[in-house]
Amino acid sequence: MNSINDTYTLNNGNKIPCVAFGTYIPFNQPQVQKQMIKDAIEAGYRYFDTASLYESERALGEAIKESGIDRSEFFIATKVWIDEMNEVPDAVNRSLERLGVDYIDLYLSHWPKAADDENWKETGKNCWKEMENAVKKGLVKNIGLSNYLPHHLDNILSCCEIKPVVDQLELHPGYSQYLAREYAVKNGIIPQAWSPLGRGNNNGNNDKNRDFFESLAKKYGKTVSQVLIRYQIQNGVIPVVKSKTISRMQENMNVFDFEIEKDDMWMLECMPQNTWLGEHPDFYIPNVKSNREQ
Repeated sequence: MNSINDTYTLNNGNKIPCVAFGTYIPFNQPQVQKQMIKDAIEAGYRYFDTASLYESERALGEAIKESGIDRSEFFIATKVWIDEMNEVPDAVNRSLERLGVDYIDLYLSHWPKAADDENWKETGKNCWKEMENAVKKGLVKNIGLSNYLPHHLDNILSCCEIKPVVDQLELHPGYSQYLAREYAVKNGIIPQAWSPLGRGNNNGNNDKNRDFFESLAKKYGKTVSQVLIRYQIQNGVIPVVKSKTISRMQENMNVFDFEIEKDDMWMLECMPQNTWLGEHPDFYIPNVKSNREQ
């Protein structure tokens, strides 16, 4: 990989860029979202990650249209939220309308378990079948998963006609989820990293970890963020990066002119768990509903 627009080949033969730009901003801030996306387009990003939950689909669609760049130059990913799993056809149409496009490059099931659903396996299978139908209708090019651990993934693999192409997980040093990541790879599914820089402050290891990150940044002549993004790329993981400033957007792109040494990669891989956001798909069911009117 030599630039953010170099691609991996998915298990269906389609291509996907090796770096994505995330559009989630807490709370509904459409003008902030739109300007951030326009700046990211100017910086050179073409793969954008959104979701019905993020309330950024409309801002993304408007920013792309106003860029004057042909739709075919962009790779757009969005997601169906847990309260939409039983109404995928309507959810797809809502996303298409908000984005202002006639197809979605990548459509993900955002969370494996619907709230208080004891029959989550059946719900997940039915959701997947409808996602497959969206592919057959030409509304979606590729389908995948988000926050699915191996047992959630097995549930989909047991019924799928079209195999998931990616699984988006919280991945970063201090929460590498090595087994979940490798299980996806074993099944021909490319892992993606949301929050690749980590978030939170969950234990006393953070200061030591930060010192280590800074020592690596000094060693390679890069910023800490660049080192952590490069770590994902060397693992064959697609990082979903995000920033509100053009300078940081450009900085996060400048990760292809160095290589982290093997020993340093293993040290990053084996760091003690920290900066975990705390959202485990088996024990944390978000009590948040999608906004159908956005």
